[in-house]
Amino acid sequence: PAVMLRRFAGLPRSVYGTALAHLGLGLTLLGIVGTLSFGTERILTMRAGETVELSGHTLRFEGLFPRKGPNFTEDRGRFVMIGSDGNADGEISSAKRFYPVRQTVTTESGIRTIGLSQLYLSLGDEGNDGSVVVRLWWKPLVTLIWGGGLVMMAGAAMSLMDRRLRVGAPSRRRRQVAATAPVSST
Repeated sequence: PAVMLRRFAGLPRSVYGTALAHLGLGLTLLGIVGTLSFGTERILTMRAGETVELSGHTLRFEGLFPRKGPNFTEDRGRFVMIGSDGNADGEISSAKRFYPVRQTVTTESGIRTIGLSQLYLSLGDEGNDGSVVVRLWWKPLVTLIWGGGLVMMAGAAMSLMDRRLRVGAPSRRRRQVAATAPVSST
């Protein structure tokens, strides 16, 4: 065991970097497969006080609240997450913004990270009866896609720290040989 650990510790950094990069690729693939296979989406119209359930998460629509920004006006929709005990467990908000100078409307999505997964919420058009079109997405393991990319980047950085890959960096062995070689005088 001691010899094995010594050999493992003596491996070049590029070997560790390669292993780390492959781990990152695996995490990214796991995130992609989890998101595509187990993700859910729901589009519906909601009025203030109504609840919706999506993949085990319950959201209550509190209503639209108008607000004025520096160069826009918006209707911000507030949603409360209801826990299994029936109490409020957090809040997500999304907004529909109007920019009068350009006469454009944009949607500001709400995102809530829960573990390695995320819940996305987006508002659509408002109906004449006070209802609002709401679009919800549950993306399980989606943060692994980004985390895997960061692990791959760390693996690449570790590989680039390997002394053998640096241009112009003499190896330790060559320096030792050069230092002990006799100087010839002619």
